Formats: sequence, C-alpha cells, structure tokens
Amino acid sequence: MHEALVFRRVRAVDPSCDLDREVDVVVEGRTITRVGPGAGDGLAGERVRIIEVAGALLVPGLTDMHAHLREPGQEGKEDVASGLAAAAAGGFTDVCAMPNTRPVNDTRAVTELLMHRARAVGGARLHPIGAITVGQKGESLTEMADLRDAGAVAVSDDGLCVTRSDVMRRALEYANTFDLPVIQHAEDHALTKDALMHEGAVSTRLGLRGWPRVAEDVIVARDVLLAEYTGAKYHVAHVSTLGAVRIIREAKSRGIKVTAEVTPHHLLLTDASLIGYDTACKVNPPLREDEDLVALRGALADGTIDCIATDHAPHSLLDKQVELSEAAPGMIGLELCVPLMLGLVEKGLLPLARVVDALTRAPSKIVGLPARAIREGAEANLALVDPNRSWTVAPERLRTKSRNTPFMGQTVKGMVLMTLVTGAVAFDAAAPKA
Repeated sequence: MHEALVFRRVRAVDPSCDLDREVDVVVEGRTITRVGPGAGDGLAGERVRIIEVAGALLVPGLTDMHAHLREPGQEGKEDVASGLAAAAAGGFTDVCAMPNTRPVNDTRAVTELLMHRARAVGGARLHPIGAITVGQKGESLTEMADLRDAGAVAVSDDGLCVTRSDVMRRALEYANTFDLPVIQHAEDHALTKDALMHEGAVSTRLGLRGWPRVAEDVIVARDVLLAEYTGAKYHVAHVSTLGAVRIIREAKSRGIKVTAEVTPHHLLLTDASLIGYDTACKVNPPLREDEDLVALRGALADGTIDCIATDHAPHSLLDKQVELSEAAPGMIGLELCVPLMLGLVEKGLLPLARVVDALTRAPSKIVGLPARAIREGAEANLALVDPNRSWTVAPERLRTKSRNTPFMGQTVKGMVLMTLVTGAVAFDAAAPKA
C-alpha cells in the first residue's frame, strides 16, 4: 500500500481554479497535499509511487450525469459493478444513473438498493436519478422527498417524455421544493410514432419513417415557459437539434434556470451514419444533420450547452443484431468519451479547457455534487490521461458488458491511464484486467 502518489510533470487542467500548467501533484491518503512545479521533489521510497508520463494530462475526476446501468432488471446488459468499472476506466469518478430500470427507480427502496450495491462494489461513485412519475407513465408524481433522502440527485423520466403540461408543471413545482433539477427527455411522442431515424433526405433515401426536429423543439419551448413560470431548475437531456439550441440560448439570456447536455455521438455523427441500416447508430434522440452538429458544437463551446453526458446505453447482441425497426436505441459511451472528445480538441473544434469543464465542474454543479478540483487540501478525485496514446476499440479492451458502438474496431487517440476516487485507485491501465 502506497502512502503517497506523485504525478510528476503533468499538465494539470482544471478550469474551476484557472489551472493549466505543468506541475507535480502529490496525493497522500484521500487528499491532494501538494500542487506545483517540483512539488514531488524529495519524495521517494517504497511507500511512494511516482508516475511520470510525457505529455500526460491530469484533470479532476469526470462526472457523467446521464448513464444507464441497467440494474435492477437487465443485468445481462450491464450492472452496477460493470458499469462503475467502465466509468472508472473512462476517467469518471461520479456517475448518475437514469431510472428506466426494471422495476423503475420510482421509490426509496430502489434508490437505496442502488446505493447499497454501489457501496459494495466500490470504485466510481453512483448517484441515482429518480423517476418524475410513477412507473414513468407520465401521470402521478413520485415521492421526490423520499427519493432525495435515499440519495437521488435529480428526477427524470428519461426515455419517455413528460408530455402533459399539467404534470410537468407540478413536477417542476414539487422538485423545486427540494432543489432537485428536473431532467426532461424532450420528445413529443405523437410526432415520432414509428420513427426510426432523423427526418430528412437520408430517411427519404432509405425509405424509413423520419423523426422531425420539431418533436424535440416543441417540448423544450413549452418546458422553458414552465420553468420560467415556476422558477424551477430544468435540464434538457441529450440536446440534438439546432432549434433546441436556439430556444435554450434565448432562455438563458433571460435568466431562466435552464441547463443542457450533449452526447459525444451527437457531436461526432450525423444521420448519414444510418446509410447501410447500421443499428449501432440507432439512438434516441436520433443522429441529426450537419447543421445540427455544427450548432451543437458551437453551443457547447460558448456555454449554451453546459455539459457533455455519455448517455451510456448498453444493449445485448440480440437487441442490436436485428432489423433496424426492431433494434433497441442507444450506444455505450463511458469508456469512449475521453478519446472522442480529445479528437475534437485536436482538430481545433473545441478548446480543451471547455471540454474539461463540461465533463467536470458543469455537470457536478447541475446535480449538486461537490466540486472535484486540483488544489491543495482537496479530496483526490483525479483522472490521468495520455492524449497521445492511440488504441483500438475492441471487446477485450472494454469493462462494460455490452459492445454496441459504431466505433468498435476503430483506432482512437487518448487513453485514460489512471482514475483516483477519494485517493484510492479505481482504475489503473497498467494493472491486468480482472
């Protein structure tokens, strides 16, 4: 057991404390004890582990505020243990789990079960998100006080939109009592019935029923008005359209408590990926067009979109190796987020500091988690990344139980080398895979 870890000559990047420079970072026990050039000098011996990788980045532990860990009910796809292991391998120290499990996380009992399972397996921390309505049926509100007291950090019916305005208004008012953000899956289901992909030229070419942008936009527009009326915290999950971006930008300019997230796949892929009927690219909301992708990147860069969330959605082979109409939507993301985002940084499409902020401070603030920071006296929640290391996405490299990603077999650049959670090593790329 090492008493101290020394990250030597790393580029430490933490926008929350305006840090971006080459330093040594010393971790002793649960705490960062020294930060600065030469801070690790003089530390050596059997109880000191020195880690030095040329060009490595050290960032605060990442927070994913939108992941599906499938437990309880679909543990064949993922469970808390495998999901948190995948999270740590991706540099995440904190993961918020969506409630569309079986049974739905709409009661204190399910939330407590998840908290208990997470404590038992260790590693990355789990933060459950409770359902807005009982059974995600969009009718009766859950007991949000119970959910919060059991550990829930937000409420959402993710996967299903709260389409009734009266229910959404009451949800915002009730959640506001407990300072819980309401996370909306913005989709007017009446406009997306039987839709398989984005509505546009590609869907016409493929002969597939399309999913129009306006199905997202009308819900975001309505909810922004309700958020303004109630004064509650409203968060838009996986924004995918340029119209939603415009609405969110205007709402923020008027001081409405609106936040938003975007996924790596909506920043990287378009509906053209569905040519060939690739079920790995079937997601909800669907991949859009180039103009949406450009709008999303711009909105993330300027802060209109607050954070990056993986929407990690593991599925079995049987869920994906079927006709497109029968395939389950979603792709895995926890272990691929860092290299995919670093690819956009390398191309000059997003600033590194903005990407780090969107994966650390911003999501933590939205769901009320303590700030993870690189400063003396802070709890040691850190991710060490080699931005120059290339690797090939392959099943044997992944900790998640599922393999549903269009990036399988591709070579990506940027590897998470180590993740610390409260000073403990939750992932070490140098250690053999269990």
